[in-house]
Amino acid sequence: MSRYSIWKLIGQALRGHQDWSPAWRNPEPARHYDVVIVGGGGHGLATAFYLAKHHQVGRIAVLEKGWLGGGNIGRNTTIVRSNYLLPGNSKMYEKSLKLWHQLSQELNFNVMFSARGVLNLAHSDAQVDAHVRRGNSMRLQGIDAEWMTPADIAREMPCINLDPNMRFPVFGGLMQRRAGNARHDAVAWGFARGADMMGVDLIQNCEVTGFRRNGGEVTAVETTRGVIECGKLALAVAGSTTTLTEKLGFKVPIESHVLQAFVSESVKPLVNHVVTYGAGHFYISQTNKGGLIFGGDLDKYNSYAQRGNLPLVDHVLSAGVAMVPQISRLRMLRSWGGIMDMTMDGSPIIDKAPLDNVYLNCGWCYGGFKATPGSGWCFAHTIANDAPHPFNEELSLRRFETGYLLDEPGNGPTPKQH
Repeated sequence: MSRYSIWKLIGQALRGHQDWSPAWRNPEPARHYDVVIVGGGGHGLATAFYLAKHHQVGRIAVLEKGWLGGGNIGRNTTIVRSNYLLPGNSKMYEKSLKLWHQLSQELNFNVMFSARGVLNLAHSDAQVDAHVRRGNSMRLQGIDAEWMTPADIAREMPCINLDPNMRFPVFGGLMQRRAGNARHDAVAWGFARGADMMGVDLIQNCEVTGFRRNGGEVTAVETTRGVIECGKLALAVAGSTTTLTEKLGFKVPIESHVLQAFVSESVKPLVNHVVTYGAGHFYISQTNKGGLIFGGDLDKYNSYAQRGNLPLVDHVLSAGVAMVPQISRLRMLRSWGGIMDMTMDGSPIIDKAPLDNVYLNCGWCYGGFKATPGSGWCFAHTIANDAPHPFNEELSLRRFETGYLLDEPGNGPTPKQH
């Protein structure tokens, strides 16, 4: 923190923390913008930030139907990693992880990134083979990966149940030590403030109700705050993508599902890595405040609601107690749900839409939060240059027509089979 920031903080404390200046402006929407980004979550804000920072595209606006950061960016389990098998995915996710490591400095805002490592447990000989293959692929791409035996895991993670007679015994695990987690709200606030400082208009409480077209081009966005003309239109609205693409007259290969997450009361340090328990569809990490954050697989029904159901609560807690028996003594404080935009192959879409001046950022499945800076960086390049960057060229919409799929369901819980 700079000397100026310290004195400013002391001054605010002496005033009783009254009359803080806003972190970003609250402007009225202009009549026309060169680029309109729909979605004021992590991906939309990151896209606006990198568009303003790296590309000369004119005036930019971000439209958010609620408040900035009120969607999935604030409803996740904060995991950051790039441990993917296929280069079509890993190029973008590794770019994102590199951005995470210097994001606080780039934004001049502490996003609380912690490279505490992500460990994927294996529970059968087949899973060992798959994890080792993925680790070898990662290393061939210059991405760190390390195989850990049960003895290695016992030394670093004594809380994990390594009983060979348990239902899903631990055969080992694949570790990525550069991975970890970050504070989701801080990420949204940092990108919002950074974009605002570079002149981006962040327009809240501005729901999109329709679009105006001239042939294959969108000329304006109809909103609850009036009609806003645009040169280019970018959609970054996660599970709500299908509702907007239907208004634009085309469909995307996405289903929306609920993914629940939970947090426990605070305890002393117990889980020093992010750990995934693949056979039980469970993952867990510990916050800086001491709470344990954990979650499981999707609620299998289609939904746009940010709430889950009790059978998944039972499943997640049962799997958690099997992996970390100590958590059976803890109280669960709260749960929440995010809207997952699931593609048919488990990989995202960053591409042009079938319309001339429309661009898509969607289909993130289990990988949305971890991709935030990399997604914004790649999407900004795609919008500005009207063509993908090599990091996202395989994350195309057209792959679902050609059959050249990236069949990789996020190296976490397996998504619904379509």
